[in-house]
Amino acid sequence: MTSEKQIGGGRAEADPVMEQGQFYITATSPSSRPRHTLKNGDTFAVFDAHGDMGASSGGPDGLFNHDTRFLSRLELLINGIQPLLLGATVRDDNVLMSVDLTNADIYRGGVIVLQRDTIHIVRTIYLWNGVAHQRINVTNHGEGPLQFTLSLVFDADFSDLFEVRGSRRKGRGTITQSVENADRLTYSYIGLDDIKRETSICLDPKPTSLVEGAGTFSLALAANASTTLFLAIECRGLDEPVPETFFKGFMAASRHGKAVTRQVATVETSNDILNEVMRRSAADLFMLVTQTPQGPYPYAGIPWYSTTFGRDGILTAIQMLWCEPDVAKGVLHRLAAFQAEGYDEPSDAEPGKIVHEMRGGEMAMLGEVPFKRYYGTIDATPLFVVLAGLYVERTGDMASLRALWPAIEKALAWMDGPGDRDGDGFIEYRRAQDTGLQNQGWKDSFDAIFHADGQLATGPIALCEVQGYSYLARKLAAGMARQLGLTEMAETLENSAEALAEKFEAAFWCEDIGTYAIALDGAKNPCRVRTSNAGQVLWTGIARPDRAKRVAEDLLSTKFFSGWGIRTVASGQARYNPMSYHDGSVWPHDNSLIAAGMARYGHVDLAERVFEGLFAAASYMDLRRLPELFCGFRRHRGAGPTLYPVACAPQAWASGAPFLLLQACLGLEFKPADQSISFRNPRLPSFVDEITLRNIGFDDAKVDVTLRRMDDHVALRVLRNTGAVEVSMILS
Repeated sequence: MTSEKQIGGGRAEADPVMEQGQFYITATSPSSRPRHTLKNGDTFAVFDAHGDMGASSGGPDGLFNHDTRFLSRLELLINGIQPLLLGATVRDDNVLMSVDLTNADIYRGGVIVLQRDTIHIVRTIYLWNGVAHQRINVTNHGEGPLQFTLSLVFDADFSDLFEVRGSRRKGRGTITQSVENADRLTYSYIGLDDIKRETSICLDPKPTSLVEGAGTFSLALAANASTTLFLAIECRGLDEPVPETFFKGFMAASRHGKAVTRQVATVETSNDILNEVMRRSAADLFMLVTQTPQGPYPYAGIPWYSTTFGRDGILTAIQMLWCEPDVAKGVLHRLAAFQAEGYDEPSDAEPGKIVHEMRGGEMAMLGEVPFKRYYGTIDATPLFVVLAGLYVERTGDMASLRALWPAIEKALAWMDGPGDRDGDGFIEYRRAQDTGLQNQGWKDSFDAIFHADGQLATGPIALCEVQGYSYLARKLAAGMARQLGLTEMAETLENSAEALAEKFEAAFWCEDIGTYAIALDGAKNPCRVRTSNAGQVLWTGIARPDRAKRVAEDLLSTKFFSGWGIRTVASGQARYNPMSYHDGSVWPHDNSLIAAGMARYGHVDLAERVFEGLFAAASYMDLRRLPELFCGFRRHRGAGPTLYPVACAPQAWASGAPFLLLQACLGLEFKPADQSISFRNPRLPSFVDEITLRNIGFDDAKVDVTLRRMDDHVALRVLRNTGAVEVSMILS
C-alpha cells in the first residue's frame, strides 16, 4: 500500500526571522515534557521523557541524520491512550536511554476496565550505525490475565534542520509512504536536491495490524507474564545504515564507547557531585566526537549544531588537550582538508581561511542557506594556528607538524592578507553578502557587537579577543617555525606579535571603563562596552599584566559575576539582558577560557571562583550536564540557575569547560621532550579536598597522581608511573 503527498517545489521564501536575527532559533512554546538526546556518528535523536517524538508540544523532537529529520513522530499508546511516566534516564556513558511507563486508568462506558499501574513498560533505546533501536518490554502486574492493544504511531516529514529551527520554505519535495510486508513501513522523500532519503521502520514480531502511520499489537498476557517487542528505524540518505539485531548492535555500541575512551585520562575527586559532572562531561564529549575521514572531530552540539564547526571544534580540542590530544590531531587534519583555496562571496571564503560550518541537509545543498561549506568566521583561522601550536607543545608530534605546516602557512598568510582588510595590523570582518552571518566572532547574533549607547557597530569590525588569538597564533607559530629550522620566519613572527601587542593596547584599552573595548568599528572607533570578551584576551597573553589584573577583578564584580558564572555583558550596560543569547547570559566555555586567562597571569584564586560558580550551576542541571548557556540572573540561596530555552545540551565546548577549568586551577603543564609533567602553583577548588588524575602523560609513558589539600598547601603523590615520567610541582 503506497500513498504520495506533493509538498511543492521552488526556493525558500523570504524569512522575516532570518532577516532579523541571522538564522535565529525560534522558541514558540514551552516544552511539556523534558527532552533527552542520543547520538552516534552523523545520527542523533531527541526524545521526550516518554521515549516518544512529536507527542508533546515544544522541543525539536526527531531522528536526524546529516541535518535531515528522518522521523518526526513516534508515539506509544495503550488502548489508544498515552501511558503515564514513571521515570526516564540516559546511562552515564550516553549509549542507552531507558524509560519506565505504566498505564493510566482506562475507562469503557464510564467504568474503569483497566486500573492504572497494572502494566509496566520499559523502553530501552540506543543508536548505532544510522539505526535507532528500541526494545519494548511489557509486563502484566495485575492479578489476572489482560487483553489490550499497544500501538506505535509514526510520521516522517524529512524537514531540514533549518526548517525545524523555524525557517520557512516555499516548497519541498515529495513524500511517499508504503507498507512493505507485514512488519515494515517505509517513508521515502525525493528532495529538490534530487537526493532520495528513506526511513524504514521494522517491527518484530509482526504487529497484528500495520497501516500507514501506525502499527498495533493485540496483546494477551497472563498475570505476571511479560512479552518483548523490537523496533528498528533505519535512516537512508547520504550514508547507508548498517542493520543489526537489537542485542548485537547494543554490544557493538557499548564496545565502541569503551574503546574510544580506553586511553583517555580520567578524573576522580573527593566530591561525588563533581565526579558526576566530570563523568557526564566526558561522556558528552565522546558522544559528540565523530569519526571522520580525517580523524575524530567533536561536533558542536545537539540539536542545532551536530556537525563540523571550525571554531567550536578547535576550542573543544584545546579544552581536552591535556587529557586527550588525539582529538586535537583529528580537528587539525579535518580543518586543513577543508581550508579555503580561493575567494567565494556567498560562502565568505578567502584563501587560507578555516571553515566555520559544514552542512549536509537539503537547504544547504540547494543554497537556500549558505552553510554547505561556509567560511564566515573571523576567529577560526588564527585559532587553527593556536591549536596546532598547543598540540605540538603537548605532544611533540613533529610528523603532524610537518604535514600541517602548509595549512598553517596559508592561515598565517590569510591573517596578514584578506583577514587584515585595511592593513592596520588588526583582523576584521564584514560579510560579503547579506545572506552571510552579520557578526562573525563567537558572539555571532545580530545584536552582539554595539557601542556604549546601544547602537549596533558597523563593519569592518575588529574584535578584541580575535586580536589576542592573532597574537597567540604568531607566538606559537614562531615556536613551530623554530622546530622546523625556519629561524628567520620565527623571528619575524615574534616581532609581529610584539608589534601587535603594542598596537592592541593603544587602540583597545578604555581607561574610562577600565577594560578593553569589545571591538573597533569600521571607523576605528572603540565600542566602549564592558563584556566578557576582555576575559578571553587574558587567555591569549596579549594583555599588559597590570591591565590583566584589573580586567580579571572586574569580571568577578557583581556587575559581571552572577554567582553562577561571568556574564557575557556586564549588568547596566546598554543592551544588557540576562535572558539574551549573547548580551548578558552565562556561557560555560567562555568562563573556562577566562579562568585559564586568569591563571595565566597568576590569579588562580580568581579562576577557582569561576570554577566554583559553574560547578554549583552544574549541580542543579539535569544529568549534571552544563548546557551551551544559561541565563545571567543573580544566584540566590537554595535555587538553581535559570535555563535558556533553546540552548544545546549537550554542547561540546560546554562539556569541555570543566576540563579546562581543572587544568587552570592545577596549573597542569606538559613537556614531551623531557617526558615531564608539572603542576605550577596548583590550587584545589574550595569544594574538593582531593583530586586523582589517572592515565595522564604521553603515548608510551603514563602516570596516575593525587593532589590533596594540606592546610593551605597542596601535596602531590605519584601513584603509578609506567614510563619514567618526571612529575614535579612548581611554586613561585
